[in-house]
Amino acid sequence: MRESDTITENKQIRGNAGVNSRIFSWFKSDVGLLVLLAIVRVVVHILTNGHYGFHRDELQTLDDAGHLDWGFVAYPPVVPLLARLELVLCGTSLVGFRLLAAVAVSAAMVFAGLIAKELGGGRREQVLAAIATGISPVSLSQGAVFQYVSFDYLWCVLLTYFLVRLLKTEDARWWLAIGALIGLGMQTKYTMAFFAIGLVSGVVLARARLYLWSAWLWAGVAVSLLIFLPNLVWQVQHHFISLEFLRHIHARDVSQGRAHGFLLQQLLFCVNPATIPLVFLGLWFYFAREEGKRYRALCWMYAVTLAIFVVAKARFYYLAPMYPVLLAGGSVLWGEWLKSLRPASFRAAQAVLWTAMVAGAVIFALTTMPLAPFGSGLWKFTSKVHDQFREEIGWTDLAQTVARVYKSLPAEEQARTGILTGNYGEGGALNLYGPGLGLPRAMAGTNSFWYRGYTEPPPETVIVIGFDLDEADELFSSCRVAAKNTNPYNVVNEESRDHPDILVCRHLRESWPEFWRKFRRFG
Repeated sequence: MRESDTITENKQIRGNAGVNSRIFSWFKSDVGLLVLLAIVRVVVHILTNGHYGFHRDELQTLDDAGHLDWGFVAYPPVVPLLARLELVLCGTSLVGFRLLAAVAVSAAMVFAGLIAKELGGGRREQVLAAIATGISPVSLSQGAVFQYVSFDYLWCVLLTYFLVRLLKTEDARWWLAIGALIGLGMQTKYTMAFFAIGLVSGVVLARARLYLWSAWLWAGVAVSLLIFLPNLVWQVQHHFISLEFLRHIHARDVSQGRAHGFLLQQLLFCVNPATIPLVFLGLWFYFAREEGKRYRALCWMYAVTLAIFVVAKARFYYLAPMYPVLLAGGSVLWGEWLKSLRPASFRAAQAVLWTAMVAGAVIFALTTMPLAPFGSGLWKFTSKVHDQFREEIGWTDLAQTVARVYKSLPAEEQARTGILTGNYGEGGALNLYGPGLGLPRAMAGTNSFWYRGYTEPPPETVIVIGFDLDEADELFSSCRVAAKNTNPYNVVNEESRDHPDILVCRHLRESWPEFWRKFRRFG
């Protein structure tokens, strides 16, 4: 080898070593350590998110992802757009489809730590705020499923971080970033409007009211409206259908008691119970401590938004994104208190808190993440606590059973056969798996499925899923039970329990246009 080649090779080795050293040094920094914690969290989700199947809500989003628009009945356009991106990149892989949701809730940990940093917390307090945020039950569960809640969670945490930066630096240009986040949030989940109201209240009730005369604040308002405008236009064009949907869903939730226990659930699920002391320390930090006066708008934002949700009888998880900023303030105050202790008391206090946090993290990870083997004691326990995992079972079996029924029909009848489903889970599953099984597009009247209409030409024979036989007999001249909707694990869920019959029906009693006009459903 020539001497010049040796010199070049040595320079490349030294250059690579320098890059690796800089990367290693960055991960040792405060921000780098927070990012490393988030990466570990994402890896945990990657290793566990492929255990069961798609949730019925994910199946709706998957189907909407194939029909991108500026709005949908159940939600604004951002989440179907992200779902389309994941489909392009990862196909129908469970782990791949849920990756962005896992990244979103893990990124919220980073910003919780950064909020603690802005409030004066050192590395210990930043890590505490990040981990306390990451082990909340809402955060853990939303990293295991692709829903708009995951992204709404990140946008709201990021919103509070921007507000902290604004209040600390007194640089009014941060209103542009805040406005952009509000607009993006409104394009993700409409509950961002309540956080915006809370933010305005916090500004008015605290010293931040001085910004009401800032041109930057009103520029931020303009930015938020501009970002939200396409969806607003879509709502006008569709007669504000999402408001009708939300009224229906809210009335259903209230009638079923889903808003009961809102305040208690804040402490049990929006934060890990082990971190409750940090929440109250955070409130004390923002409201009562001298160094927290600058940031008091955050406390008012939380209080006003909480009051709105209580009065409106909201679901408990709506307020979950407000807790990381409280945990950050509480972590800083906890760190200050620790410094006043003697070494032995310091170690004891740390041991108690971290032992409780580790125990709380393990308990809620086992119950909110897809870890339990079928039929195990843990599976039976989680199935009683919530239905999220049960609603992820049986969708491929449904598609295969419908395909068998379809192929059992005479070939000439198959050409005139359609599939009618009773909810978006069934419609989404059959449209996801059906093409590979030779099935026609499944029709559904639920949410945005209704806008896609019935198949052309209008079917004469219809495979009906999600209807009772008596209900189907009122719609068609004749119906028979052709198969049962079951799953190999004998898991009892909405499909196997409430409407297990797969029917073959013939000759709709009224014309398809007349039937379709009355078939719209919300769910």
